Amino acid sequence: MTDHDERELIRSVEDGEWRSVANFGEVRERLVAAARETTAKDARINVRISSRDVEALKTRALEEGLPYQSLVTSILHKYVTGRLVERPGEYA
Repeated sequence: MTDHDERELIRSVEDGEWRSVANFGEVRERLVAAARETTAKDARINVRISSRDVEALKTRALEEGLPYQSLVTSILHKYVTGRLVERPGEYA
């Protein structure tokens, strides 16, 4: 988060743009349950890919600040949930 982002957040709070959730306890429980379901790693797969692609994944993961296995898991999750977005002009 940049200084500009922080200033904008503080301004929005001070201007009263944020509202409390009326049923926060229920919403929190629902979100915690969803997070647990999403992060449960209860299956294992083995995939053979080229060492070149593994190195590219490791490089990309390093740029994102996370382990490459987590990056792969995130990519696969986004793909199966229909949230993986292809940028225009990109191709495999």
